[in-house]
Amino acid sequence: MRALLLLGLVGFAAQLVDGSLGMAYGVTSTTLLLAIGTNPAAASATVHLAEIGTTLASGISHWRFGNIDWKVVAKIAIPGAVGAFAGATFLSSLSTEVAAPVMALILLTLGVYILVRFTAFGLPRGNLGKPLRKRFLAPLGLFAGFVDSTGGGGWGPVGTPAILASGRLAPRKVIGSIDASEFLVAIAASAGFLVGLGSENIDFSWVIVLLLGGVIAAPIAAWLVRHIPPRILGSAVGGLIILTNVRTLLRSDWIGAPGGVQAVAYAAIAVVWAAAIAYSVREYRKDKAHESVEAYEAELRKEEPTASA
Repeated sequence: MRALLLLGLVGFAAQLVDGSLGMAYGVTSTTLLLAIGTNPAAASATVHLAEIGTTLASGISHWRFGNIDWKVVAKIAIPGAVGAFAGATFLSSLSTEVAAPVMALILLTLGVYILVRFTAFGLPRGNLGKPLRKRFLAPLGLFAGFVDSTGGGGWGPVGTPAILASGRLAPRKVIGSIDASEFLVAIAASAGFLVGLGSENIDFSWVIVLLLGGVIAAPIAAWLVRHIPPRILGSAVGGLIILTNVRTLLRSDWIGAPGGVQAVAYAAIAVVWAAAIAYSVREYRKDKAHESVEAYEAELRKEEPTASA
């Protein structure tokens, strides 16, 4: 009973972070399942089955708060589902240990860019409102879906920073669109795991508890992302991207840092991250008329006719 309660709290916390920052549900939940001895394939399958419910609840919540760009969802969700199914059925037995550090370096670079850009200057406005092309979103979705199913998480960590860095979409719509499209990714990955593993290695009570925790958190997260100013939200996302990918690098075979070194690195990142958010809050308060959610919404509405012309 205690273990189930803990899983429920983890599901709640993971979805609260995922729904408001666009990543971390799969990584957080899978890490816990692996820590208590679940084999990697079963852990990933359990998380993806739970995500069918949590991503549906999250997508509905983001839709109700107007956080979704359905054109982006249409272009990225199906390639993401294809990548997730392929990874779960045919490629999940292949080790991603070699590729993980390379991907972490790329994402870490994006994370640093996002943290510095949003903290120092706010949301880039030069491309705001311009459409995101299928030739960019389709391969991104295919790759993110593959990484998600083979690694137990990755849809948000790959998709969110890539779209956010383009400066074409307000942060809340990046997060809402990524969360909504993850519903198809979770279904495809779950189907692939059920085909490849069967259901005997999956504890469905764990699936239900993770799902319930996530469903409770989903509307809270969607409300939060609708009201957090883009500058502050960008700083928060950038810091999370840096922290998660530094963690991947420090634990990889490339570095293999001891626990003490890892702890110092995480503490240093946390200090810088907190300082960046504090600076973003200060700058927002100095110029609310320009930095508020409403100001960005007005600018997006102004840019929409140009973007669609």
